[in-house]
Order: sequence, then structure tokens, then C-alpha cells
Amino acid sequence: MQVIPSLLLASLLLLLLPSTEMKRPGKGRGLRGARHKLTRDRVRGSGRHSRSDPFRFLALQPSNCSESTESGEVYVDCQDRRLASIPMSKIWSREPKHLLLARNRIKVLRDGAFFGYGSLTSLDLQQNQISLVEEGTFQGLTRLRTLLLQHNRLGTLSEEALIPMSNLRYLRLYDNPWNCECPMDSLIRTLQVPSNRNLGNHARCAEPLRQRNRKLKEVDTELLCKESPSTGTPQGDQTDPTGPIEPSPIRSKLDATALCHTYIFPQIRMDCRNRGLTKVPTGIPEDVVHIDLSHNSIRHLRAKDFQGARSLRTLNLSHNNMEHIDTGSLSGLLHLRELDLSENSLYFVQYGVLEDLYFLSQLKLVGNPWVCDYSIHYMVYWLRLHPAVKHSGLLCRSPPEHTGESVEEYVHSYNRECPKERQHSRTDSDQTDPELWNTPLEAQGELEEEEQEPSHLRMPQKYQIIRLS
Repeated sequence: MQVIPSLLLASLLLLLLPSTEMKRPGKGRGLRGARHKLTRDRVRGSGRHSRSDPFRFLALQPSNCSESTESGEVYVDCQDRRLASIPMSKIWSREPKHLLLARNRIKVLRDGAFFGYGSLTSLDLQQNQISLVEEGTFQGLTRLRTLLLQHNRLGTLSEEALIPMSNLRYLRLYDNPWNCECPMDSLIRTLQVPSNRNLGNHARCAEPLRQRNRKLKEVDTELLCKESPSTGTPQGDQTDPTGPIEPSPIRSKLDATALCHTYIFPQIRMDCRNRGLTKVPTGIPEDVVHIDLSHNSIRHLRAKDFQGARSLRTLNLSHNNMEHIDTGSLSGLLHLRELDLSENSLYFVQYGVLEDLYFLSQLKLVGNPWVCDYSIHYMVYWLRLHPAVKHSGLLCRSPPEHTGESVEEYVHSYNRECPKERQHSRTDSDQTDPELWNTPLEAQGELEEEEQEPSHLRMPQKYQIIRLS
């Protein structure tokens, strides 16, 4: 008789259990709850990715991100948007070719982060806080040619992460704290392949101590996995463990790509402001269109400082306390449009400095202590020969009698009123003295006349004149 109440109690419990599950869907630990949660997430996910719902589209689009078209290619600009993750690909109205995510707050790149971005040819992730890139992050980016990962916090990166990008041609990894030990073996070997000459240039080791400041392309891969991770010294009896550890010498040359921020939209430009530079850095890429070197300490511009930067359109050298510009320092900049030399310490610009600037349209000269003497004439002559150049700030600072006067006006008055001490100069009397003709003194006078005349105003010597006495 006691068995019957027990059976009734068990039956009641069995009836109550399904109702409890129905009241709390997805919270149970059974298979039904897991399936319900998976189905619910899929429904929510499909709604989240759907393009047909305009309200979902507006809610998911990152604030202030912009879509634009340049030369027929779609750019998505999400720079400086405080993003912590990669935006979903389906929220854009068109498939982007270029995705700009510089200067955000992205810390980790997860597997499949760029799913749906198969049309990308360039990806800019510089100046984030990226410390981890999972192996499947770039899956599907088969058309990608340019990947910018410089100025982040990467200590290691697997070669497996690069394999999906079969067309990758430019990879920038510098200014990351690379730990050059065994986990980096595969990546370093890939970077050192001769055909990968544009992958990982200027990237350097931060650890261990014996590899510090050494370029990844110069690391001896045979020693990577022989070093112990704790001490950074080779295992076994290969070296004396008590000997001093000397780090690699710090680089002596200033690499522009390693020191400056490089941006690719809408045109390639380099930002080298406030870098404490005392001279123009080397290795400026040929395709850079704009470069800003302002607010540094470049006091002397030397010949061939911009050799190779033949695509340059704008050059900003303001606020450098610059005192001297060598002839030939701007040679080769045939396409330069804008030159900013304002707020420096220039007294004059010597002959020949501006000769290659055929297409210059704007020249900023304000804030320099221009000295109004014969040395300033070249600048005025050059500007007269290039009337299309808009210039500003060309005012006399000294001598006191010309302070505040326009340099053009000074040169005009100089030519209008010949100084008295030059009216009876030796050169004038020598030219009228027949006894001095065909003598070395006459030849010296002719040479001095040529030196006084600006180089661009001299007539080309097509023939050699030989005097027969």
C-alpha cells in the first residue's frame, strides 16, 4: 500500500519538470536548452546582419564612419572613431576596397574578424592597441595587397596568419615590441625570403636583450629556438654564461618609415611632426605625396635630402629654426606644389635652391628674419620669373632702415637708385681702358660679372669664343 503514494509523487514530479523548462528557456543545462539558445542566437544574428531592416543598419553602423569613392574605388574611413572591434562587413552600402581603422582602440583581432571583406586591397590598422592576432584573422582576404600593422603592441605573430593573403605585397610591422624568440621563427623566415622585400621592413626586436634593435630581416633564424626563454642565452656549452651580454648597436640612421606615421587615404602622406628630428630622415618612400616635417629641429637642409621622393606634392618644413638651405637640397622635386618655410631662421635663400620647382604654386615665407641686401635678390628674381607662385611673408627684418619693408620694394629701389660708391667702380673703368683688353685682368672682370648674375638668368653658352691677337 505504501508503493502507490510513492508512484503518485514521482508522477507529479515528472509532470512539473517540463513546465519548469518551459518557463525558463535556455537556462537549463540539458540539450533542449542548448538548442533553444542556439536557435535564438541565430535568429538574433540573422536579424543583426540583415540589410533589409533599415533601422538595424543605422543602429549598427559605426558613428561618423564615412564611405567615399576615389578613382573608382570605395574607401571606408573609420579612423579616430574609438572602435574596439572590426565593424561588420554587411553594414556598408558597397563592398569597400580600402578599410581605414587607424587610431582606434582595437586590442585583439579574432578569427574571422574580416569575414565578408573579400574585396579589400588595403587594410590600415596602425596606431591601435593590438597585442594579439589569431591565426584565422585574415581568412578570406585573398585580394589584400597592403596591410599596415605598425605602431601597435604586437610581441609575436604567426606565419599562419599571413597565409590567406596570397597577394600581399606591402606589410608594415615596425614600432611593435617584437619578442625575437622561438615563436617568431616562422614569421622571421618568411620575411627573410628575398621575394618578400617589402614585407616587414624596419621592424626590430625589442626582446631578448642580445637581439634588441636588430631588424627582423637580419636575425639569425638558426639561433632563435636555441635560446632559453628565461635568460636569452644559448643552451648548452656554446657560450660562457658568465660573460657580459651586449645588446645590438642602436641604429644610427633615421628611417622615415619607422619614425613617422604613414597614411594612405586619400593620398599617401607622412606625418613627422614633433619627432625631435635634427635632420631629414632617410628612406622616404617614392610614392609619398605629402610630408609634414614641421615642429622639429632641422636647422640645415642638405643636398639630396629628398632624393627619390619624386612624387612629393606638398612639403612642410615650418617651425624648425632652419638657418641654411644648400643648393640641391630640393633637387628632383619636379612636381612639388606647396612649400612651407615659415617660422624659421632664414636670412636669405641662395642661388639655385628653387631651380627644380617648376610647378610650385604656393610658397610660405612668413616668420623669417629676412636680411635685405644683395643676397636676397635671387628670391625676388625667381618670383618674377614665376608669377603664378603665390607667396607670403617676404618682409625685411634688417637692416634697420628697411625693417618692415617689402623685399620686392627693396629690390626695386635698389635697382632704381644705384649706390654712389658703385658709380666709379674699378670694373667700369677697366672696361673702357683699351690697354687692359685681352689681359688676365679683363678675364677676371668677366668672371666676376658672371658670378654676380643669377644662374637662371645666364644665357647658355652654345659656342666657345676664341680671341685671336
